[in-house]
Amino acid sequence: MKETGILLPVSSLPSREGVGVLGVDAYRFVDILAENGITIWQILPLNPTGYGNSPYQPYSSYAGDELYISLERLKDKGLLKEKLESFREDASKIDYEQVRRWKEPYLRAACGNQEEDEEYQAFAGQEWVFRYGVYRAFKKANEGRCWNEWPKEQKNWVELGGDLPEEFLEEVHYHIFLQYQFFCQWMEVKKYAGSKGIRIMGDVPFYVGVDSVDVWADKKNFLLDDKGRPSFIAGVPPDYFSATGQRWGNPIYDWDYMKEDGYRFWVERIGYNQKLFDIIRIDHFRAFDTYWKIPASCPTAVEGDWMEAPGYEVLDTLKRELPEVELVAEDLGDLRPEVHVLKEHYGLKGMKILQFTVQAEGRYAFDEKGAAGQENMIIYTGTHDNATMKEWYESLSTTEKRKIRKWLKREGYGTGSVTERLIRYLLDSPAEYAVIPAADILEEGASARLNTPGTVGSPNWEWRMNRFRQLEQELPKYRKQIETRKG
Repeated sequence: MKETGILLPVSSLPSREGVGVLGVDAYRFVDILAENGITIWQILPLNPTGYGNSPYQPYSSYAGDELYISLERLKDKGLLKEKLESFREDASKIDYEQVRRWKEPYLRAACGNQEEDEEYQAFAGQEWVFRYGVYRAFKKANEGRCWNEWPKEQKNWVELGGDLPEEFLEEVHYHIFLQYQFFCQWMEVKKYAGSKGIRIMGDVPFYVGVDSVDVWADKKNFLLDDKGRPSFIAGVPPDYFSATGQRWGNPIYDWDYMKEDGYRFWVERIGYNQKLFDIIRIDHFRAFDTYWKIPASCPTAVEGDWMEAPGYEVLDTLKRELPEVELVAEDLGDLRPEVHVLKEHYGLKGMKILQFTVQAEGRYAFDEKGAAGQENMIIYTGTHDNATMKEWYESLSTTEKRKIRKWLKREGYGTGSVTERLIRYLLDSPAEYAVIPAADILEEGASARLNTPGTVGSPNWEWRMNRFRQLEQELPKYRKQIETRKG
């Protein structure tokens, strides 16, 4: 059976809280998908966003961002007594700082009403939960600075193994409460989606941020200097997106230590995410084969070396320890053949982007021998890193636009907007999964682009729908094709 999915970050859902939350609108979105035959909801990482509000630079690989906690659901559970006013309900952009400031008093009030029953205590007793609470408490006490700038006793608290000073207990408890509420609300949404025949495709970045509990609490897994700063950092060399490459700043893994430790970091990380998601997309999968190692002193990603990673050993370990996990590989970009060999060795689905493979001469290689015509893959109009289809098409020359329209008409897609015709073409592909960003269904332009690689901060990650009305009108156009894909 071929499946169809919609890509929409939780943050982009409508809500009365200025950002998408795990409340009534998340359930309504699931209903809309089910009503139109959609069986996959692909999201972006749910972890607490760090630098530049990027979900790919989170404070933790396990924790969820408290932004997504629904205040209405807290009120329904009796944890909030106050009347809730709406906040930036109609805004088409997320103002992260304002939303956090507005929500925090409500969240702290709810924390004071939480009863610590057995279920709560079992959740709070997990090592990662307590360490995350300590990390956030220390971070607040240090005015948000990265852990490698903290006082020695806090920087090395895990290694020193001392008791937690009493002045931090209240803040630690608050963050444990937030994680419990996030987990409960998310698992309820996931369960509801499953009851409607919808699977959640989550997203796990290959790297973690240096300013994270992952690095602070497990320093031996990373190449750091004696002050806790990365010796080498991750990124990619110059490519289609950037002439100077992308200098992400994430620390590089110490693969020798990880091997000695049985790749515990990866088993635990993927294992926990397996609880949260039905399918796990590994972002930057190519780094399991080779990764770009940039000296931390270099201001760009131009300088660096390709290094081989123990991808087979790691994936063998994951398959042995987590036999039921379904992984898919983000294998986009200019890759060496060994990446595809690695992916195919484990039977993982790779990815293709329609706007990259629609050529200026007006053809697409579905019918040609090669990766674009294979079934074991995911085909997208675009991902969170691409322009929307409308923005992409409008950026083409008049000649290129004419050729694409002629080609679409020749292939039998002669009516409707160009974006609609390209989506219909996508849905007729042999790929097992066809995934369409919600912004493309809505035919949104540049204002709905989620991220521009190589840039940091606004307007990245800020787009959101403020109503479902247009989505409810547009999705039924494709219902017949979606049902036909299911066979």
